[in-house]
Amino acid sequence: MYFPTSHPWAENETLGAYLAKRGVSRRDFLTFCGQMTAALGLASALTPRVAKALAALKRPSVVWLSLQECTGCTESVLRTAEPTIGDLVLDVVSLDFQENLMAAAGRAAEAALQDAIVKNRGQYLLVVTGSVPLNDGGIYTTIGGRTAKEILEEAAKGAAAVVAIGACAHWGNIQAARPNPTGAVGVGDIVKDKPVVNIAGCPPIGDVVTATIVHYLTFGRVPALDYDGRPLFAYGARIHDQCPKRANFDAGQFVERFDDEAARKGWCLYHVGCKGPATYSPCPIFLWNTRTSWPIGAGHPCLGCTERHFWDTMTPFYGRLPNVAGFGVERYADTIGAALAVGAAAGVAAHAIATGVHQIRQRRKLPVMGQKPEGGGRGDN
Repeated sequence: MYFPTSHPWAENETLGAYLAKRGVSRRDFLTFCGQMTAALGLASALTPRVAKALAALKRPSVVWLSLQECTGCTESVLRTAEPTIGDLVLDVVSLDFQENLMAAAGRAAEAALQDAIVKNRGQYLLVVTGSVPLNDGGIYTTIGGRTAKEILEEAAKGAAAVVAIGACAHWGNIQAARPNPTGAVGVGDIVKDKPVVNIAGCPPIGDVVTATIVHYLTFGRVPALDYDGRPLFAYGARIHDQCPKRANFDAGQFVERFDDEAARKGWCLYHVGCKGPATYSPCPIFLWNTRTSWPIGAGHPCLGCTERHFWDTMTPFYGRLPNVAGFGVERYADTIGAALAVGAAAGVAAHAIATGVHQIRQRRKLPVMGQKPEGGGRGDN
């Protein structure tokens, strides 16, 4: 364990006992379990099961590989403004290998990786950040003389499950953008024989990682995944459908420039490039920085970073997505009202004409089409 702590975890100590030793009350622990249950989209009735499973948990082993990346995902997952119970859950996981956090380096670090893999074979959770370069024999990322692909294949072989954190591990990210000079791919392109959970985003939200780990520790399996291997509890809905600015979109209230009056009023950012209508992510719900805010909340459009190949498919980032269905209620109310008024007026006029013609016919006793005039033909008089 490489996080400094004044309360080391004793041999065979459970998570419940450890948290009690750290001063976490039963109420706070149950509150956390309830939050995780809600985040996972589970019924509240399952909260006691989550609490029981976590409280009885023995220190699980985690091996964390950092491959071709910028370390932003590690920062997002581990950096917090204050110690929270979520941090404590991650704190008490036996993080047996993480290059950015461990004190060891060089051969000592490599020995720690081998030791963790051998001792916990078939039981450890493998966490990966960074893409895997394949071009030119994988030379673009080598650690201790071995390529990222070699290291990943070896570590994945003995893992119970694999969690790919961030867009780099998901599909390759900016390294894989055209023309993809390093031949970067995601973890799922290499690991084919066991579950791979993709925590999408550049970087991803730390709470999604916490909730995913809690699900795995509680139920002994990864959560339900979407077509792209992302947890459905987090990536099952579009930002557009959860966005607090959706009412502005529906009302036709759009920011046209970042310094205009609409921007000051906090209107919809669709016209200045927001990719929310094409992006599946929990950003509006989970938020960032201990649930302080998120990009759209801060006045910046979504870039679509939880979607594959967003560097190629979502650019230019400040360009408008084409043909997103919507109905500008306020903007077009006058036009629609005028059209309805014209239609109503035409209907009234048609009714008036028909009524007038009927009255004239009655006075003159004109025949209805297809009938002969009363009294015979013209020559009868």
